Parts: sequence; structure tokens; C-alpha cells
Amino acid sequence: MKFSSPAADVCVPDGRPLGRALSRTTHLGVAAHQDDLEIMAYPGIAACYGRRDRWFTGVVVTDGAGSPRTGKFARYTDERMKAVRRAEQRRAARLGRYSVVIQLAHPSTRVKNAQHPAVRADLAAILRAAAPEIVYLHNPADKHDTHVAVFLRSLEALRALPPALRPVRVYGCEVWRDLDWLVDADRRALDTSAHPELAAKLIAVFRSQIAGGKRYDLATAGRRFAHATFHTSHATDRATALTLAMDLTPLVRNPRLSVEKYVLGHIERLRADVAGRLRKFSA
Repeated sequence: MKFSSPAADVCVPDGRPLGRALSRTTHLGVAAHQDDLEIMAYPGIAACYGRRDRWFTGVVVTDGAGSPRTGKFARYTDERMKAVRRAEQRRAARLGRYSVVIQLAHPSTRVKNAQHPAVRADLAAILRAAAPEIVYLHNPADKHDTHVAVFLRSLEALRALPPALRPVRVYGCEVWRDLDWLVDADRRALDTSAHPELAAKLIAVFRSQIAGGKRYDLATAGRRFAHATFHTSHATDRATALTLAMDLTPLVRNPRLSVEKYVLGHIERLRADVAGRLRKFSA
């Protein structure tokens, strides 16, 4: 399989041919940056870890050039940082026993250009070869521009698949905007309790980000623990850690469904929920 960027990188931890590694995929995550997979798609990573009948494949779309950096990484050029982040993502794939991780190495400007066909074409080729059952994407209400652009390119690729190859379930997961604002009926709580040591180690792999000034290791664990407790007010906790997601499956099954209207419908239901509760207990 040939990708559009000459800098694209493929890592199959157990050495299988790429075609075979993709064809055994059951869970697949598409993320903007190195370490996003380990934050947002951990439910899929954990579900496949140590299994022979389930395999997680990760796709990282951008090249990692624009990350913030301080400390020992403060003087790193973009090219040097890209190399560091590429190596970190490979280590995470080996640690998490992924089927394959593909880093497409597109600049963010290309991903944000809806008229550029390369990103969509690369993703479509991967999705056709993998035909996963479950897909994890960035959620369309994320506040990071590149995350939203990667979501849109991913959705375009998924919608282009023949119906028989479309996944059973597609989740939009949280990174740069939590999804605890979703009303209960819209919220999908994905259990991330399994293999807590692995979860911590996967985030710790990305030293260029943690030592570079962003404590993703603490923030990711804290958010998952908090969601497990605050997910519901009138029941005891059933999980020790949760990742919250938006169900994006309807957007894939119906290519004519407006993304904007679908997402704004979630916001409208939150507005109605808040307004209704205030009216209920007002004088």
C-alpha cells in the first residue's frame, strides 16, 4: 500500500505483512496527532490487548510538526520534533500490541483543506483494507481545528465505503473538549478500566509532550477517573475509568445527514435539559 506522503511511516509490531495486519483489524482509531490515539481510543486498545481475535489499528494523520515544546525540547526544530514523535508513536504501538500503526505525515494545512484529495484517499484505502467493526474518531465538537478537520476527512472516507464495509459502530471521542455536557441519552460511556498500568505507560511514552510542558499523563487519567464518578448521580460506580463519546454511526450510515445539524441537535438537547430543570424548580 502506497500513501501520498513520502514521509508516511508504517509499523507492524509483530512483523506481519501490512495487508495481513490490516485485514485482521477489528478496532481502528483515526487521530490527528501522535498520542491522540492513546488518549481518545484507549477503549479500543484495551479491548484488543492480549487478544488473538481482536486487533487494534491506529492511524495518525498529521506529521507532528507544530507541537509546543519547552525544556530539553525547546530548541528542537520541526524536523527533529517530527522524528521524535514518530518514534514515540512506534513505541506506543509496540507497547500496546497494536496490529499496525500508520503515520500518514500530512501537514495540518493539507488536512484542513477540504479540496485536497490526498488525506481522504489515504484514509479510504486504509479503511477498505481494514474493514473494522468499531472506529474511534475525534468528536465534531472538539475545539482543536486540526482535530475537527481530521474528523471531517475521516467521515468523508467512511461515507465513501460500500455499505458492507462500513463499521458497525463509530464513536467521536474527547481530547480537547470533554463530552460530559452531553445529555444522558446522547452520551456513550466507554469503559477504560482495563489494564490501568498499560494506560499509564502508553501516555508516558510521549515524553516530548510531557517533558515539553503538557502533563497529558495526569490529565488523561484524571478525566477518566472523574467521568467514572460523575457519570451518574444516583448509582454507584460500575467502572473505575470512563472515556465519553458521541455516537457518530448515524452520520456514516446516512451520507446525506448534515454534520452540523447532527451536532447542533446534541447542543439543543442540552439547552432544553438545562432550561427544563430550571423551570421545574422555579417559583
